[in-house]
Amino acid sequence: MKHWVFLGIAIVSEVIATSAMKSSEGFTKLVPSIVVISGYVIAFYFLSLTLKTLPVGIAYAIWAGLGIVLITAVAWFVHGQKLDLPAMLGLGLIIAGVIVINMFSKAGGH
Repeated sequence: MKHWVFLGIAIVSEVIATSAMKSSEGFTKLVPSIVVISGYVIAFYFLSLTLKTLPVGIAYAIWAGLGIVLITAVAWFVHGQKLDLPAMLGLGLIIAGVIVINMFSKAGGH
């Protein structure tokens, strides 16, 4: 169960780091740049802890899939990025894929 908490921390840290990257303006702003670097260090550390238990392919698929969806949500709410129907459908498919992996795959290390 601990590996899911570690994976959650990795995902949230990566989302925070990626979201701060826009605010860093090419690493020219100090505070957002520190958030980016710290966030990625935390994300990769906790992802590495997750990989002690979960297979790398499964862990990475969940990390990347949920990261994409969460980053898109942040871009929508914080930066005003607009999403059209194909984008929303694609995000829905990503979420469906993560659910299928977690609920039905025996490869997920449940």
